[in-house]
Amino acid sequence: MKALDKKLLRDLWHMRGQMIAIALVVACGIASFISMLSAYESLKLSQATYYEQYHFAQVFAQLKRAPESLQLQIRAIPGITQVQTRVVADVSLDIPGRSEPATGRLISIPERQMLMLNDLFIRQGRYIQPDRDDEVLIGENFAKAHRLNVGDTVGAVINGRWQKLRIVGIALSPEYIYAIQGTGDIFPDNQRFGVFWMGRNALGTAFNMDGAFNDVTLTLMRGATEADVIVRLDRLLEGYGGFGAYGRKDQLSNRFLSEEITQLQGTATIVPSIFLGIAAFLLHILLSRLIATQRDQIAVLKAFGYNNLSIGWHYLKFVLAIVFIGAAVGTALGLWFGVAVTHNYTRFFSFPVLRYEFGMAQVMGAILISGGAAVIGAFMSVQKAVSLPPAEAMRPEPPARFRPTIIEQLGFQHLLSPIGRMILRNLERKPVQAFLSTLGIALAVAMLVVGRYFVDAMEHMIDVQFRNVQREDVTIVFNEPRPSRVQYEVTHLPGVLQVEPFRAVPARLRFEHRTYRIALTGLEPGGELRRLVDRMLHTVSLPPNGVVLTTKLGEILGVTPGDVLTVEVLEGARPIRTVAVAGLVDELIGVAAYMDIRALNRLMREGGTISGAYLAVDSLQMDKLYGLLKRTPAVTGVSVREMAIARFQETIAGTLSIFTTVLVIFACAIAFGVVYNAARIALSERSRELATLRVLGFTQAEVAVILLGEQAVLTLAAIPLGFALGFGFCALMSFAYNSELYRFPLIVTKATFAFAFVVVASAAVISGLIVHRQLTHLDLIAVLKTRE
Repeated sequence: MKALDKKLLRDLWHMRGQMIAIALVVACGIASFISMLSAYESLKLSQATYYEQYHFAQVFAQLKRAPESLQLQIRAIPGITQVQTRVVADVSLDIPGRSEPATGRLISIPERQMLMLNDLFIRQGRYIQPDRDDEVLIGENFAKAHRLNVGDTVGAVINGRWQKLRIVGIALSPEYIYAIQGTGDIFPDNQRFGVFWMGRNALGTAFNMDGAFNDVTLTLMRGATEADVIVRLDRLLEGYGGFGAYGRKDQLSNRFLSEEITQLQGTATIVPSIFLGIAAFLLHILLSRLIATQRDQIAVLKAFGYNNLSIGWHYLKFVLAIVFIGAAVGTALGLWFGVAVTHNYTRFFSFPVLRYEFGMAQVMGAILISGGAAVIGAFMSVQKAVSLPPAEAMRPEPPARFRPTIIEQLGFQHLLSPIGRMILRNLERKPVQAFLSTLGIALAVAMLVVGRYFVDAMEHMIDVQFRNVQREDVTIVFNEPRPSRVQYEVTHLPGVLQVEPFRAVPARLRFEHRTYRIALTGLEPGGELRRLVDRMLHTVSLPPNGVVLTTKLGEILGVTPGDVLTVEVLEGARPIRTVAVAGLVDELIGVAAYMDIRALNRLMREGGTISGAYLAVDSLQMDKLYGLLKRTPAVTGVSVREMAIARFQETIAGTLSIFTTVLVIFACAIAFGVVYNAARIALSERSRELATLRVLGFTQAEVAVILLGEQAVLTLAAIPLGFALGFGFCALMSFAYNSELYRFPLIVTKATFAFAFVVVASAAVISGLIVHRQLTHLDLIAVLKTRE
């Protein structure tokens, strides 16, 4: 083994504590980068593969009723390659052992298995058999939620008649990867909503749809214009009660899945880039300072005849060894966490197989960034050392010219002890080094703040949405619009304390070239169960005329108060109206458009009509109310606020739980690595100076206070700077998490700042104890030697 290689191994072993800490910083940066990006790539690839293999439709349309012969005219529309007509109906379910009502969506499928649009992947069991009217396939998530298996039965109210459905298979469909009931829901509720597939003849007969359909899906030719096909299809279905055709991008499951993938892309780009950038910066600082402490060794190597290239290659190997260790650990951690994050999505998105994929380009990119930063830091220090003649480089650096500190210039030196003045003088002597050390610790603090930010944001979202906006206990939805007098009948249901009716009208909002499909919601003005709030959580009154949009919807449509929207109603006679935007309100979950319920009734030119009601319910009477609602055919949807909160926490908190845990772990590791290395390198740089003080009569405690006092000053200065940087990074995350599904508010609590402070302070204390122990082993004899 060459002499320089032996030196390399000795150096690595001698500084193993620092090497491990630096490698940990590298590992955290690389692991965060790989885990997030690989999860994004896996989810995106799984979506594309599933859609292609199971023939996910490109255009969808619902209507009241049309004869099957209309299918020929639909096929004749230019650009269409495949058409599939269906019967779709929502029914009330009675699940054994559960008091709460549930809704089942029955979708017709061919009596015999064949290739079809939105094809089924049968996880368990078999396909239905012809002439078995009670056989159904059930969605996997609903089956899991209720522990239903092949052979079990479920009761359903089908067109007013009670019928038992026998489960013969458990299936998945690309149409319900993210299974939600309608536009009013944004989180899946597998306890209360499930999808069933039933034979076309059996379902058509049950709902008087023999030879007819109420749902159609299409695929398009390559190069066909989706908008043209939708316009032609709408014209064709208008006379049959069509609710407006829409493309794949507006299909509920696809919209939310694509939104989540886009959100994950932002997360996988912004956060790991911040982590990797910070890790690279810290690595640069730490290694440049570490190698600078070996100035005399570099000079000795030059005196023994080693040229600059050999010395440079020796230190390059020193750096690459650290980066290699960090890269190996970081890649393994990144892949492990990537699998965990990807697997976590199977709790919310139903894929036949969610394959984990990662690209070597991601791994190599992260390693090159970290390695490049390390090599640059090392090269700058080695270049500075080898530029000096050996005799000069072997001497210690000339002592600094100390000047009065700022405090001394101001005349406040009597407030400090001699040791305190020594600490301040040394910090002022190397202001750039002090600033970089402070910045390194501040960045570690910022990462801790970011790691806890997600918890703060989610708690605030729950408080705003479910305690200020949605205050009802139960929401019921009718199967069709009802006269307003029905609200008085609802008042007499068991346990109902208060009723606020609402009207929901499916519509397409249009402003200039922008459009958006949504349910226009009419509310009671001055209602207490469903309120509108502004950014400061003050209640906003509904105007007697005009529409109030959530801020995100206003942003999507590009409107401000005073603009006029075109409202294309998608039910009944499908009138087209114009409505002024009266205001904007802040909601953090979903998007919505609100009107005074009377104004909406006037817009529709209908009498007092309601689509459902918000209820305040006595909790002791809840089971009785559920039992009655399950037997009421007119009610097709029931949602409970407490369950909505649980769904939100399960979905959003669930998708972010592993991600947040990874962030916090990495941030803690980086914080410790940075603080420990800063203290340890400071000891290496000042060991002779501190040993000299010991020889001059300073005690171990006094010497420790000089060194650790500097680190304490730097750490205390870094904490407020870290808070400010962390808040800035949180603002960047708030900007990234701004979608139709949910928006993260810029909320950072005192608890988060306290958490960051405690972690960094703990790292400083532990590092101080380790360095103090090393201070007791300083070689005092070495400082008495004259080095010429």
